[in-house]
Amino acid sequence: MNEHSFSNTVETICENDPRYSDEAYYFIRDALDYATKTLQKPRSGPQKHISGSELLDCIRQFALREYGPMAFSVLTSWHILGTEDFGELVFNLVDAGALGKTEEDKREDFTNGYDFQKAFVEPFIPDSETDQTQSSS
Repeated sequence: MNEHSFSNTVETICENDPRYSDEAYYFIRDALDYATKTLQKPRSGPQKHISGSELLDCIRQFALREYGPMAFSVLTSWHILGTEDFGELVFNLVDAGALGKTEEDKREDFTNGYDFQKAFVEPFIPDSETDQTQSSS
């Protein structure tokens, strides 16, 4: 799907389901590209499929890579508050024909994937031992 078509698709989705920012859909598309590269998936054929759990892990990695300590704030500003929201975004794109799915794929694959606080905030909380070591130097 070219950029113009994707943009039109996202605009239509946001008109029908205003829960999420249009930026959230572009983020999902970019995270999917990241997942394809990271997991070394081919661009076509049956081996290109990315499972919900694989995608969730790659979304977490991609968000941390792209936004660092701001990942939690960025995601929540787009009204993404849990992994279930990633599933909603993905399946909105599937329903609009922008993404494909297998018979086994379902929204529930994204339920309770990980805790947002642990995934996006805790990696940036300084370790108390590190703080003490640096203070005494």
